[in-house]
Formats: sequence, structure tokens, C-alpha cells
Amino acid sequence: MKFMLMMHAPRGNGDWGVADWAPGDVRAMVAYMHDLNADLKARGELAGAEGLTPPADARIVRAGKDGKPVVTDGPFAESKEFLAGFWIVECSTRERAYEIAARASLAPGPGGQTMNIPIEVREVGSAPEV
Repeated sequence: MKFMLMMHAPRGNGDWGVADWAPGDVRAMVAYMHDLNADLKARGELAGAEGLTPPADARIVRAGKDGKPVVTDGPFAESKEFLAGFWIVECSTRERAYEIAARASLAPGPGGQTMNIPIEVREVGSAPEV
């Protein structure tokens, strides 16, 4: 079973304060995430993981009348949180996906305090046979 684990950061404008953290705190958080990813890879559970740029960099794309992309900077849902990054994990149970999400939530923040950042877990679906 594949699951997408989505890390939601506070403040929908993309400014969740990381730019204001002490350099050592940023390095500790990044090192924690690298260690988590390395462990998941060693277990054969990591299918992919990426951080995302802030919402200000996001765009909405629709096909225009000629099929070419029409790009706008919204509309976006009003939110106090935004998607900061994600993992795609492959594991045998939903409970294991929850364990991985809880571990990601433990990443250190400023002063080494656990961020307890929310991680949304959703099973990756498959398309019906055609």
C-alpha cells in the first residue's frame, strides 16, 4: 500500500518562520529529515519525498480554449496552514504509515523543541481498469 504523508506548516502565506530560525536550528531540522528519509529508504519504504516552495510561488493552471496553459496566481483556499512538503511511502499497513507520520512530526524546531507539525496521511488510490 502506498501512502502520501503531507507536512502542513502554519501560516498560509508561507512565512512559517524558518527564515528567522538560528542556522543551527535549521541544520538540526534538515538533518532530522535526512535521517528519517535514509531510514525509510533502507527499509524499502520510501518512494519519494520533497519539500515545496511557499504558497506565494504556487500557480493555478487550466487549459485555455486552444489547449495551451492559462496560468493564474489563484484562487487559493483561505487557510492558516500550507503544504510544506511530502513523502510517498510504501508500507504494509495504514498503522505503519501513521508511525512514520508521527516520526516526521517530531522534527526539531527552534531551540531543539519538537515542532509537532501536523502530517496528513492519505492512501494513494489507483484508477479503475478501463
